[in-house]
Amino acid sequence: MSGGVDSSVAAHLLTQAGHEVIGVFMRHGEASASACRISSDDASDPNPLGLPVLGSGPAGTATAGKRADHKQGCCSATDAADARRVAMSMDIPFYSLDLQEDFRKIVDYFVDDYLNARTPNPCVKCNHWIKFGKLFDYADGIDADFVATGHYARMQHEDGKQHLLRGLDDGKDQSYALFGIGRERLSRMMLPVGDFEKSKIREIAASLGLGVSEKKDSQEICFVTQGHHSDFVKSRRPDRIGTTAGDFVTTDGKIVGQHNGFEAFTIGQRKGLGIALGTPHFVVRIEADTRRVVLGSPDELLAPGLEADQANWLIDPHDIPGLVSVQIRYNGRPHAARIQLHADDPAKFAVHFCEPQSAVAPGQAAVVYDGARVLGGGWIVAATTR
Repeated sequence: MSGGVDSSVAAHLLTQAGHEVIGVFMRHGEASASACRISSDDASDPNPLGLPVLGSGPAGTATAGKRADHKQGCCSATDAADARRVAMSMDIPFYSLDLQEDFRKIVDYFVDDYLNARTPNPCVKCNHWIKFGKLFDYADGIDADFVATGHYARMQHEDGKQHLLRGLDDGKDQSYALFGIGRERLSRMMLPVGDFEKSKIREIAASLGLGVSEKKDSQEICFVTQGHHSDFVKSRRPDRIGTTAGDFVTTDGKIVGQHNGFEAFTIGQRKGLGIALGTPHFVVRIEADTRRVVLGSPDELLAPGLEADQANWLIDPHDIPGLVSVQIRYNGRPHAARIQLHADDPAKFAVHFCEPQSAVAPGQAAVVYDGARVLGGGWIVAATTR
């Protein structure tokens, strides 16, 4: 339970279905490290589940007063308070798990990828490593049968197996972010809101009198609460300040300006370059070794395919159909393609699009679908050239 409308309604739907529900708030966002402390020192609290409980004293109190003027992320003290109030209204146990140590791995990955001229996706990694990783460890510790979240995706039982599908609300679908979950855990996943439109979820929340019914969706990286992501990268790696500065160049090699660090840019970016070239130019390539940010035309952003590694397959990869669709960014659409597995390593594969695709960014996920069903995916190493 993140304190948002989706996980709150998910808890309601589960209780209505007759499940014994335990609400869990995962405290891992760096912005909440001091504002959302937990305490379990009260000897009068038996804490039968053996998990840390959100404290009720000054150190653990999370009030819902004036919201700070920062990006809408998650895991703040306000979010914890919202989640706790929802749990109390449903009369279900509520626990706060301290996962800051584990989450440091996500932050390090985020910083390192930008410093290696890649575009990371920490929310996808968080789902793999923490929400459907570490949370299963806690579930096992209390003999819980399932782990449920408020993701807009669906589970389907067919032919004796569990399958992961796109959410019913195509505009809110989050199945892209779940491709890396272990196949063996699909049978213990529950995604209650995936069968609803977002508008219906808000309607249900309002009918229950939940104060989060109109709460904005989390849209930002939860640990980058202020400023540009490059400022966060520099704050974590002060020894690298200045070492990533270099030239803006066009695809024909002409130097057209200088930048203060390539970690500030992503493939496909047009705005915020800080230079004027007369015609629209986009970031088509970022070179960590030369520190160059290469600019080009929209046509030069197109790629016929990509190479990916670290694949996680939710089916036997040799059963992948000849024609599939592949999604290459969180807010993108799947595009028709063919998959070619590496001859010696099924964790590596190539994607051949039926039509060239724009802004294929190393570091992003390439998720493979057969219709609405998620077959698996991997992490983009490079776009292939024409």
